[in-house]
Amino acid sequence: MRNYIVIFSILLALSACKKDTAPSAPTIKLISVSSTELLQFKDSLVITIEYTDANGDIGEDDPDLNDLMVKDRRLSNADYYFVKPLSPPSSNIKINGIIAVQIKNAFLLGTGNSEITQFDIKLKDRAGNWSNSVSTPEITIKK
Repeated sequence: MRNYIVIFSILLALSACKKDTAPSAPTIKLISVSSTELLQFKDSLVITIEYTDANGDIGEDDPDLNDLMVKDRRLSNADYYFVKPLSPPSSNIKINGIIAVQIKNAFLLGTGNSEITQFDIKLKDRAGNWSNSVSTPEITIKK
């Protein structure tokens, strides 16, 4: 009977231990946009985000792999940007920092004098996990 109590106590202790459940997907937060008004074909927009990743697998060595998605809500397809590795490839460490992406030469889609849009941003890690999505405030593009 005593052996059963010891075994039960060990099982109870082991079940009380919690495994680290850090998220495997990166998380991002919008920090700033350089402007909320742009002149068509002249001004660029800089979107700054803060990232956190529990296992540090953000960024690629291959510049043909683009892991930062920026979608202009007026368009059906997103643009993708290259992100260099933000930690050594074989490491498994928590990282956080800032990424600034420049959207060059905003333009009007219609024939009006101005349009309003927003940009949605997501970040993918090397394991293929997408972050949460963040959105810019409304951006006005003028002629």
